[in-house]
Amino acid sequence: MTSRRVLVLGGGGREHALAAAIARSPLCAALFVAPGNAGTPGERIQLDPCDTAAVVAACRQHDITLVVVGPEAPLAVGVVDALQREGVDVFGPTRNLARLESSKAFTRELATSLGLASPRSASFAKGEVESAVRWCTSAEHPIVVKRSGLAAGKGVVVPENLHQALAAVRTFIGEDDVVIEERLFGAEVSLISLCDGTRSQPFPLVQDHKRRHEGDLGPNTGGMGAYGPVDPGITAAELDAQFVRPVVEYFARQSTPYVGAMFAGIMLTERGPRLLEFNCRFGDPETQVLLQLLDDDVLEVIVNCVSGRLERPLRIAARHSLGVVVAAHGYPDDVRRGDIVAALPSDAANVAVFHAGTERVAGKVVTAGGRVLTIVGSGATLADARTAAYAAVGDVRIDGSGYRRDIGWRARAAELRSYSQAGVSIDEGSEAVALMRRSVESTMTPAVLRGVGAFGGSIDVSHLKSFDAPVLVASTDGVGTKVELAARTRRLRGVGIDIVNHCINDVLVQRAKPLFFLDYVASSKLSAPDTAEVVAGMADACVAAGCVLIGGETAEMPGVYRDGAFDIAGTLVGVAERARLLPRTDIVAGDVLLGLASSGPHTNGYSYLRAVLEWLPLDVVPEGWDRSLLDALLEPHRSYLSVLDAVVEGDDVKALVHVTGGGLPENLPRVLPDGLGVDVVRGSWPVPPLFRFVRDISAFDEMELHRTLNMGIGMVVVTGRDTVDAVRAAIPDTVWEIGRIVDAHTGVRFV
Repeated sequence: MTSRRVLVLGGGGREHALAAAIARSPLCAALFVAPGNAGTPGERIQLDPCDTAAVVAACRQHDITLVVVGPEAPLAVGVVDALQREGVDVFGPTRNLARLESSKAFTRELATSLGLASPRSASFAKGEVESAVRWCTSAEHPIVVKRSGLAAGKGVVVPENLHQALAAVRTFIGEDDVVIEERLFGAEVSLISLCDGTRSQPFPLVQDHKRRHEGDLGPNTGGMGAYGPVDPGITAAELDAQFVRPVVEYFARQSTPYVGAMFAGIMLTERGPRLLEFNCRFGDPETQVLLQLLDDDVLEVIVNCVSGRLERPLRIAARHSLGVVVAAHGYPDDVRRGDIVAALPSDAANVAVFHAGTERVAGKVVTAGGRVLTIVGSGATLADARTAAYAAVGDVRIDGSGYRRDIGWRARAAELRSYSQAGVSIDEGSEAVALMRRSVESTMTPAVLRGVGAFGGSIDVSHLKSFDAPVLVASTDGVGTKVELAARTRRLRGVGIDIVNHCINDVLVQRAKPLFFLDYVASSKLSAPDTAEVVAGMADACVAAGCVLIGGETAEMPGVYRDGAFDIAGTLVGVAERARLLPRTDIVAGDVLLGLASSGPHTNGYSYLRAVLEWLPLDVVPEGWDRSLLDALLEPHRSYLSVLDAVVEGDDVKALVHVTGGGLPENLPRVLPDGLGVDVVRGSWPVPPLFRFVRDISAFDEMELHRTLNMGIGMVVVTGRDTVDAVRAAIPDTVWEIGRIVDAHTGVRFV
């Protein structure tokens, strides 16, 4: 293959990554960048990439034989057309084909004609404000408002209400055509394919972070980071065949071959993949990440594209890559320029540093744009790549600069498809109960009424003369891995409340009132103030429940627990009248399930929650929330004693179900007679923000999600169809009818 004198057109991080990769190719006889930045290799040519005459003149002057176009704006003004007329090979589509990016209205029309799965949408010409407003007002679904033309990644508004939508329409339509689309929900992936006019070959899928702030909050930007490859359950090849190849083949049939990179933004919805948009070039910061995964000579691949010989898939290394964008003060709004880049990390085997908004002034590198640098880490796993990237980001010194601390955070949720992958197996727990049952039952006497498998152990103590036949009901439990979060953040009092209230609810479901509680606190090294804070929380919960904290055990166990960690467990004993123990035996098909709200995850699912949210800072207040993620996660486990006190004194409750580990699917069957099942009605209660947040990013199916988390229901009351109103009236709290007992199946079904 003949060597080439190459010009990379553009000056951002994407162009730096392309230039660096091309410079390493033995096919590169000479490298030029126009205009480049303070970090790009090769000879810099100071020109405007959109000045087609200047670009053509530079190619003549430097005998350039191949131009690689980075940004979208030169494509839209026809730089490819001008260079082709001069006989220069160009990697990039012509002006007519670049309308895929420069006109969203054109793209939507083409997607419809080719049958590409897309959101419902409508296009409006500049100035057609009344028609656009009518469409927004009559839309029966959430919408997104987009400028049809180029907007540097910032021409999209995702309104929260109709007022915001109409404001965006009125702003955009005065300057450009507007496309209004159905708002889609799901994971978004970036698919970048290389095209030679008749064929396309995709890179691995990556995900970027468009919002400025952690938790995917704040204004849209050109991109604050990206990572890959991602595995959302569908391959890049499958998405390329569905969305990119039909477009390439269509243009080939029109005798207007598409040569260059085609970037499809795709939303993976519950109804399947949907096309958000096309870009006609490499993405930024996706390119910085993807080129670290490419095991091919990038210049050879580009030459094969422009020669129509892209005949085999790209060679991709078995590693991961993650890029973090360092932005200038004020980005993306009032960007400050001229700050000195006082320190930079060095390129290494697992770290690459790409300049974007930088320039050299008086021998110093200074900021010259909004996105200043992209720091890319690589490694055998995504966690390794992330560690390398953020370690290098820590070496950057630019006054007023900022970056997101959570790049890649959604990947943790996508990796976990069962609770066992987070380190906890519900099935293994059930197996342990089964294996223990024989040993436990060998110790039982006729006085033991309920043991292993029930919410709490029960023993007949008829000598309590104030009862006709008093029964002691006991519950022993622990707080679980929620204590790690409490220990790490020094929020200790709440987990003391957690253990008492969990046990209170476990005896309450047998209609027992709490008598006394004993605690167990263990750690590697005792801290008197910390232990006192935990026990104070226990005391708070005991006082509220009218029971006594009579003692317990505090253990110091060096070598068993890691430094700073601790564990909490406890036992609560209550008393109930034997004749009124729950559950009753007269539960029948047609009985109703009434749900009471949980106060949060309670004490279950934290191994999953900590894994999913590991890379998201805990001080983030997600969009639409009134408190931080940490506050939501550490909300104490609710006691239902006071709100159910009146109703359990009556005769209308057939059973109570405390929704603990295993969620509704595992706990509801524990009170049912043989042969009966439960239908839980989807959408019958409002899912709280934390659970909606986790559900939206989760890769769990519905049943696994409900087995792992309570999803907003912490206690269930089972009552007859004719007593529902009386039970509701006796509970001073919001109650939802969430399902019914059925004889059509056993277990739990969501309907």
